Amino acid sequence: MKILIADDHELFRDGLRHVLDQLGGSLAIVEASDFPQAIQAVEREQDIDIVLLDLSMPGMVWNEGLQRLRELLPDQSPIIILSASDERRHVLQAVNLGAAGFIPKTSSSRVMLSALKLVLSGGVYLPPALLEQGGGSDNGPMTNEHSVSFLTPRQREVLALLGQGKSNKEIARVLQLAEGTVKLHVTAILKALNVNNRTRAVVAASQLGLTTPDSSQIGR
Repeated sequence: MKILIADDHELFRDGLRHVLDQLGGSLAIVEASDFPQAIQAVEREQDIDIVLLDLSMPGMVWNEGLQRLRELLPDQSPIIILSASDERRHVLQAVNLGAAGFIPKTSSSRVMLSALKLVLSGGVYLPPALLEQGGGSDNGPMTNEHSVSFLTPRQREVLALLGQGKSNKEIARVLQLAEGTVKLHVTAILKALNVNNRTRAVVAASQLGLTTPDSSQIGR
C-alpha cells in the first residue's frame, strides 16, 4: 500500500510514519511539504492508495488544493484530512470537496490508527464532537425529514449505521444482509438525501438526528 503524507511539518510527518508502521503489511510512504509537491506526487506516482492531508500548507488555498487532489486521484483512493483545527465549517467544507475522513491532530496515536483502519475498510471517520453538534451548516449537506420520508425502514437502518462510520461489510454483518444489497441501499440513500458520497451521508444522518457516534469503532 502506498500512502502520501502531505504536511509542512517534518516532525509531524516523522511521527505519523511511526503510527503508520503499526498498520502492518508492506507500506510505501511518499512525502510532500506543500500543496504543489502533493499534486506533483499524485501525478508522478499514479498508484497512491490513500492521502493524509494537512489543510494548512503553503502553495495553495487549502480548498483549491484539496479539490485538485480529489480530481487527480481515483475514486477508490480516499483523502483523509489531518488538521490542527476541527472547526465544524472546515470539516463540512472538506467533506463537500470529497474528503473521506477528518482526524484532528490532537487525536492520540491509538485513535488515529483506528480511524485510518476504519477508512481503509470503506468506512468514514469524523470527529465525534462534530456529529454530537448536529444541526445544519452553511457548508454542509442540507437535509430534512422530507428527504428521509423516501427511505424504507431498512434504508433508515443502513443510514444510521453509515452515521456510525461503518463500512458496507460491517453493515451487512450487523443487518445480516448481503454486501451487494447494502451497496444498493447506500446508492438509494445518497440519491434520496441528494449527496454524492457516504461521508456526506454520515453528516446528513447526524443533522437529522438519526444516529449518534459509535465510540466503539475507535480504539477497540
